[in-house]
Amino acid sequence: MALDLAGLELAHPIINGSGTYDAIAAQRAFGDALLERFPFSAFVSKTITLKPREGNPPPRLFETPAGMINSIGLPNKGLDGYLAHDLPELARLPVPLITNVMGSTAEEIAALVDAVDGRAQIDAIELNVSCPNVKTGLDIGADPRELEAVVARVRPLTRKPLIVKLTPNASDVPAAAAAAEAAGADAVSLVNTLRAYAPHPRVAGRPWLGGGTGGLSGPAVRAVALAQVRAVAARVAIPIVGMGGVQTGRHAADLLDAGATVVAVGTESFRDPVAATRIQRELHDLFAKSGDIARTAADV
Repeated sequence: MALDLAGLELAHPIINGSGTYDAIAAQRAFGDALLERFPFSAFVSKTITLKPREGNPPPRLFETPAGMINSIGLPNKGLDGYLAHDLPELARLPVPLITNVMGSTAEEIAALVDAVDGRAQIDAIELNVSCPNVKTGLDIGADPRELEAVVARVRPLTRKPLIVKLTPNASDVPAAAAAAEAAGADAVSLVNTLRAYAPHPRVAGRPWLGGGTGGLSGPAVRAVALAQVRAVAARVAIPIVGMGGVQTGRHAADLLDAGATVVAVGTESFRDPVAATRIQRELHDLFAKSGDIARTAADV
């Protein structure tokens, strides 16, 4: 099931969603055993920003009947901390490394891309454009014209594959995907979490999450992910990283059938840390039984 994602050679179609798997902690816990049986064919780092972030105040998680709302707030060591401390450890992983970056202006994003481009250990860059613009208050990725301008600004700064992680909280996601493609993106990924609210179980009118609102993920967003991936696939020619509520090989196959090139596993890894290995095996068996393994590899 080997395939190509925007120039990255992957052993199979299952990668991780940014921020949903702590590879550094897993390395420390399992040592070389993790490196020998790493569950993903590429690893996407958690989001990094120019300056360190502590994240949102607790509580940060709220479980729903069909998913999870998180208001973690992207805590990270900042660009310098990532390059000095995290990158040397992530570079030991036996798969391509995709570094996810986010800024609230085009200039911040450009500074991140420029710095990351100079590191040979990093194989590709993912732009998280779900951050509100400091001037408009709207997600950068929600406005196709603004998104196209941002991608066009950073595209000349790197020859590495550039993946744009789209926000689902937009009126026209396919238009945003087309704008990213027009500006030079090598791939898009979707869906990110859906904006959600968790009421306090004991105090009326008060949010449970310390950040007020959060992002909904898990099985609850699967149908939305399928619809958006299908719509984007009909609009763009570049590869798509599909994600949203993937729990089984069948769910992964549904996203591939909708037009995704590869599938990212996120929330399910919190429940089952080895879910990606199981999902990849189930997907392989599913295509083997249907005779579609050759077709899938050829299509991507």
